[in-house]
Parts: sequence; structure tokens; C-alpha cells
Amino acid sequence: MAPRDPEDSRREPTERDRLLPDQQQNRNNHGRSDGYLDPDDPAVSPYNLFAVRAARGFTVLFLAISFIWWVLLFVSIFISPPGLHTRGSGFTDFAFTTLTTGLLLLSLLFFSEPSLAMRVCQSTIAVLLLVDLIIIVTVPQIRGQEGPPGIASVVWTTLMAAYCVFTDRLVAWGKKEEEERLTGRPESRRTLKQWLAVLAATIFLVIYIIIAILMTAALIIRSRDATLEMEGKRYWVDDDKYQVHLACIGDDKSSHGNSSTPTILLESAESPLEYDLEHWAYAAWNNGTIDRYCYWDRPGYAWSDNAPSPHSAGMSAENLADALAQAGEQGPFILVSAGYGSIVGRIFASRKSDKILGIMLIDPLHESYLSDVGSPTRGFFLWGYGIISPLGIRRIIGALFQGRTREDRVYGKDADQTGKLIKARLQENLVAQSLTKSEISTARSIQDKDTPLVVVSSGIKTGKSEEWGHNQKEATKITDNLLSWDVVNKAPHYVWQTYDGRKVMEKRLKQLVKAAAASSPFTEEVAEE
Repeated sequence: MAPRDPEDSRREPTERDRLLPDQQQNRNNHGRSDGYLDPDDPAVSPYNLFAVRAARGFTVLFLAISFIWWVLLFVSIFISPPGLHTRGSGFTDFAFTTLTTGLLLLSLLFFSEPSLAMRVCQSTIAVLLLVDLIIIVTVPQIRGQEGPPGIASVVWTTLMAAYCVFTDRLVAWGKKEEEERLTGRPESRRTLKQWLAVLAATIFLVIYIIIAILMTAALIIRSRDATLEMEGKRYWVDDDKYQVHLACIGDDKSSHGNSSTPTILLESAESPLEYDLEHWAYAAWNNGTIDRYCYWDRPGYAWSDNAPSPHSAGMSAENLADALAQAGEQGPFILVSAGYGSIVGRIFASRKSDKILGIMLIDPLHESYLSDVGSPTRGFFLWGYGIISPLGIRRIIGALFQGRTREDRVYGKDADQTGKLIKARLQENLVAQSLTKSEISTARSIQDKDTPLVVVSSGIKTGKSEEWGHNQKEATKITDNLLSWDVVNKAPHYVWQTYDGRKVMEKRLKQLVKAAAASSPFTEEVAEE
């Protein structure tokens, strides 16, 4: 063994020095006489290298940042802090941040056990996330819905996935370097504990790959759905925070100077209106029962963006009034609303009573049922369903095996699988027993009692529930001018889904139009002109 330089004894040791002072001590402690450590010695560790220790420190820092961002996004689902509102559901950026946190946590747990399998899995995830980023940035509708928080989340997740690949490779290099320096050769064998660690990490990463694949497929479907054309336009509301969709069909009365003929204003039940109720209105317009009708999507429904949380029925009513004003629709209106939409419609009618010539309620939700809408159990399940909605499992199955179309997903039978509609229902749930309950109570007290009213109820629901039937009768008393109340035999909650329901609804709509024309103050104004 070469004599040690006196200068070496005075300088501080570095990570390139051997850890044992001499060959004799090595022989006594480890049974080797070549000056190297045993491969199982705890001193043989990649943590001896500053670069590896720094990478682990940065991983802890990035995990802390991701967790703080995760908490902020979690809170924004329920109460939107300034700058964190997205016009989309908010579940997508939350899902990406959850994936980021999982990747970094897994990287920390198995930091000292790098493997080729882990690097391949992490690289696969990084590529999939890069595809997600490209989709979000290049599709205008998705980019607008996700906004800066969503884009920042997917960029951060992509960077962290690439960073995990880098750290795993760095630790593998450091492990090899230290083994060569301290044991004389790189170690190719692993203990059973190490193999189990690699296996566990790989299993988790494979699960993350499946999640990333599902999220990518869901984004591809969203980009496909974004190409579906709509009737009407989208209007910025609530100080330009988000857009709602409004469309009108029929003659534009304002261009003919005839404002005596009322426009039918449709308000959907618990699902997008385009799937069912709009078809009935189109048929009524096509056969001459009505001259013009308008319909819209509440925030989160069909083509409308999500509103910031909290969002109540009264806020939706204000959104409708704002959109109508921007579209130049001055009325007068006959309001036709169904189910939960009757709550929104009644609030709108009470606040805009000078423009409402008639009200038609189709199996309306009575305010006493807001406790069911605001049930904590229902809210928990809506939240849970929203959290997994970015995976798009049902939408992917529907598209691949059940022939579901863009129409089905945007406003049809699969619309309730989209994060936007789930978020809208969660918002309805959160304020049902507070803001919305107060708003509908005020609406009942200020409602114009002379407004003609028609109520059409479901025979099935009234037959099954005495309480539902009683509350349908209570709905006939919101004004003092009830024209008719029909309970349609064998009709479901969505009364228009049966032929008898559609026939009764059209008959009563004719009655309302006739009553509105006879009592309209707008008729006198036109005659004077």
C-alpha cells in the first residue's frame, strides 16, 4: 500500500475518499484485506453524494409545494378563491395535482432503490402527461375551461414526472459510483427486501400509468365533444367570469315591431334541456302553437361554463337575465320550467314580473324538497363522483362499446358523467338549504299574484308519494290566477317523455298564450303606437 501523503492527513475528507483509515482496521471489522467495504455495509450508500442528497431535498420541497397547491384546489371546489376559479369543473386540475403528489411521494418512499422498471414507468407517465398538456393547450374550448390553474397543474405534473425520471437515474448513478468507490465493483444483486421495494414501486407506477391513460383518453373525448356545434351563442356573465349558452328559435319579434306575442322561455329540470324539453318546444313551434321560444343552459349544463362556488338558484336567475339582455330579448315571456329548474324559474319570474305574462310548471320541485337536494350524503357522493370524473371511465366505455355520440355526452343521456354537470349539481347541493332556500322564500312573497299559472304534474310521482302530490297542489298557489292543474296518468317526472304528457303540455301552453295575449299590457302599447 502506498505511503499516505502528510498533506492528505490534514485536509478534510471528501466523498471521493475511502471511509476506513487503514487496511488493518478494514480487515479487523469486515474480514477483507483489500481496503474495500463489504457491499452490505450501511456506509455504502448513494446518500454519500451531495447531488443525491440535494435531489432528495428538492423532492421534499416539490412535494410540499404540490400538497399546498392540492389543498388550494380542494378548497376551490367548494369556495372559489380569487384567481383560482376555472370555467371548467375544477376536478381536472385537482386530479393532475393528486397524480403529482402521488408520483413525488412514491419517489421519496423508494428513493434509494432505483430500478429500470421504475424509470420506464415514470417515462411512460411523463409522455402521456405531455400529450395531455398538448391537448389542453391546443383545444380552445378546453383551454378556456381549464384556465391558468388547469394549465399550470398539468405543466407542473409533466415537469414532476420528468423530474422523477431524472432523480431515479441520478440515484442509480450515485449508487453505482459509491459501490465502485467503496466496494471495488458495482453491485448487481439485490436483497429480498430490495426486490420487494422495487416490486411495490412498480405496481404503484403501473396503476399511475393506467390513471394517466384514462385521463388522456377522457381529454381526447372532450376535444372531440368540443367540435359539436350549438344553436345560439354563449354570453359572458357575472362580470365576465364565465359564459352561459342561450338560443332562440322562431321569428325575431323585435325586427317586426310586434312585442305583443310572448316568447316561450324554457328552464330545464335536473338535466340539460336540449335532450328532451327543447324537442317538445320545437314541435310546438313547428305546428304553430307558439311563434318563438328561447332556451338556455344553467352554469355547468351542456354548453355553459361552470360558475365560481358557491352558486345558488338566484345567481342562475341573474345569469339568465344578463344573457337575455345581451341577446336583445326584451320579452314579454311565458316561463316554462320543470323539476329543480322551477326553483330557478320562479325566482326569475318574481324578479322580472313586469316581463312575465304566464308561468307553466312541469312537475315542479317544491321548496320543501331542498333539504333532499342539499343532503350531506348526496353532496359527498357528488364530490366523490366528481373526483374520479377526469378518468372518464363510463364515457370511454360508452364511446368504445355502446355507440355513444358527442350529443349524448354534451347534453344527452351521458351528460351527467361530465365533470361540469357534476360540479353544477354539487354547487346546487351546497347552498340548497341556505342561499337557495332564502331566495325562493323571498320569490314566493314578491311574486305577482295576477300572473296566469299552469301546473302539469307526474301521475307516477304523485301516485307513489302523497307528500309529492300535496306539494304539487301547493305549487298551484304561488299565484292567485291558476288556469289549470293536470296530473298526467302514467307520466314520469319528465312528463314530456310520454305522448299524453306532451299533448297535455301543448294544450295548456296554448291556453297560457291565449290568456297572455288577452291580458298583456304590451298589446295596448303596440295599439297606441
